[in-house]
Amino acid sequence: MRVASYNVHKCVGTDRRFDPARIAAVIGELGADLVAVQEADRRFGRRTGLLDVAALERDTGLVPLPVSDLPDGHGWHGNALLVRPGTPARIRRLALPGAEPRGALVAELDLPAGRLRVVAAHLGLLRSSRTAQAIAILRALAEDRHPVPTLLLGDLNEWRPGARSSLRAFEPLFGRAGPGTPSFPARMPVLALDRILGWPRGLVHGVRAHESGLARVASDHLPLTAFVRLGRQAEATEAGPPAVEAAA
Repeated sequence: MRVASYNVHKCVGTDRRFDPARIAAVIGELGADLVAVQEADRRFGRRTGLLDVAALERDTGLVPLPVSDLPDGHGWHGNALLVRPGTPARIRRLALPGAEPRGALVAELDLPAGRLRVVAAHLGLLRSSRTAQAIAILRALAEDRHPVPTLLLGDLNEWRPGARSSLRAFEPLFGRAGPGTPSFPARMPVLALDRILGWPRGLVHGVRAHESGLARVASDHLPLTAFVRLGRQAEATEAGPPAVEAAA
């Protein structure tokens, strides 16, 4: 299956136009079966949704999972998950620590190829906050004693490689993150702020930025896409991820 992560910048493009239908068209270009969206809701005040849900279903065949407390909200702290209509899902909302309000979604999906756990997150601007948020996510995952192939998708807001990278906090489960795929700024990407990570090893392959002309203007981030080898992961998950216990 094909998955994607996309920070839609509240549907405001690099031309400063608010255009949710344009975002839906970009997601339609991706051909993904599942998309994690960041900044899907208003940031302040009443956190109503900003996506064009009708256009999304028409152009992509995807709909948001119901995660908001508001009837017209799309996400949790701006994080939305788009899936095929009727996909069975068990959803947990995490409030993350840090200097500003942040959250993550954990959804366990029952898919034709098997179960998949998806973490959708948008981490903070401060490195100390990102590290604490990564640890909180791993602790939440460690509470589930049943090993399930796991994806982490989102804007992790980390551009540093090596020892100073907040991504090191995710290593107990997802291993050492590579340099990543530049996705920001959209017009000339140089920073790998967006990530698609997976457990067990080999779950995720073919990560790339979607660099269409429309994507370069629809948001300040480019979407990332990847392929998931879900059907091949059953044996690899039987023993569970023991390193996650250490993170807890």
